[in-house]
Amino acid sequence: MSLEQLKSQIANDFGTPAAVIDLDRVEHNIGRVQQLCDHAGVANRPHIKTHKSPVLARMQLAAGARGITCQKLGEAEVMADGGIDDILISYNLLGEAKIGRLGALLKRVTVTATADNPTVVADLARAGKIAGRPLGVLIECDTGRKRAGVERPQEAIELARLIKQHPDLQFAGFLFYPTEQSWPQTQRFYSEALAGVREAGLEPRVVSTGGTPNLVNIGQLADATEHRAGTYIFNDRMMLACGAANADDCALSVYTTVVSRAAAERGILDAGSKTLTADTGGLDAGFGLILEYPQARICAFAEEHGFLDLSRSNDRPKVGEVVRVVPNHVCVVVNMFDRLIAVRGERIVEVLPVAARGKLV
Repeated sequence: MSLEQLKSQIANDFGTPAAVIDLDRVEHNIGRVQQLCDHAGVANRPHIKTHKSPVLARMQLAAGARGITCQKLGEAEVMADGGIDDILISYNLLGEAKIGRLGALLKRVTVTATADNPTVVADLARAGKIAGRPLGVLIECDTGRKRAGVERPQEAIELARLIKQHPDLQFAGFLFYPTEQSWPQTQRFYSEALAGVREAGLEPRVVSTGGTPNLVNIGQLADATEHRAGTYIFNDRMMLACGAANADDCALSVYTTVVSRAAAERGILDAGSKTLTADTGGLDAGFGLILEYPQARICAFAEEHGFLDLSRSNDRPKVGEVVRVVPNHVCVVVNMFDRLIAVRGERIVEVLPVAARGKLV
């Protein structure tokens, strides 16, 4: 079967827009990052926020990953239902609804949580009490990204001491998500925090770093035990722009149909903001890379319309033509789909449900 025949089959059997993954590229990406982690001597703990599929998570584990990372409690529950153990939830959890569910999850599988303030620590202790066994807690530390995380080593030390006071918690270590440039700052932060927790009679068993763009820095933090990366399994236009991937590493594309060519230099795709999302990924080059027409630009969206600017493209698509779009930010695009159509070469081999999509809690 040719590529054009594959496009026709997907359009006819599933309709467009459709999210399609190349399993050969997926396996290559999984293997490449596993080798990077093995070479650096750190465990690979992939973040499933990108693919949201227990099937793909099990592929990562089979390749050598040691546990997984989730951003939401609901994602972790789906992964546990899929037979996966050793789950890190890298997000502050608090409130009755979440803590009760966290305690129930901890009864079933090994879970590690994160915290960056005393309020979250107190709530996490209740989850450990519900489960009847201590919950491991990583202290999230901010070293330049300005998202979540304590900003000073002394704050991390104080939280570690607080965790030590709770019989239903165990201090597990530190979680970092450095920028690509802030690894020296991260090292200084960690060294000071480590000295402080050791004075308190504590020892971190986990020192976790993260990010696909940070794969170039993997192993640079002394004593790092694991790395959390997610986007690498599919890659996207952001990863191309930062140099973390090349075109052959992009394993997911959205198949979409040109439904209108009302003027010579413009057109409409059937993939709008409800498909490709309005996330620019910090890029100033439209909302996705059209593989067949790389000079064309997806310049704007309505909910179901992708507006094409064809003024720079010598070759221009016809109405009814199916094209493939590499998204700017693949993680949010996957969350828009119920299923991923898996191919090898030009052959459909499987349809995978996006089992953890829409898990906002």
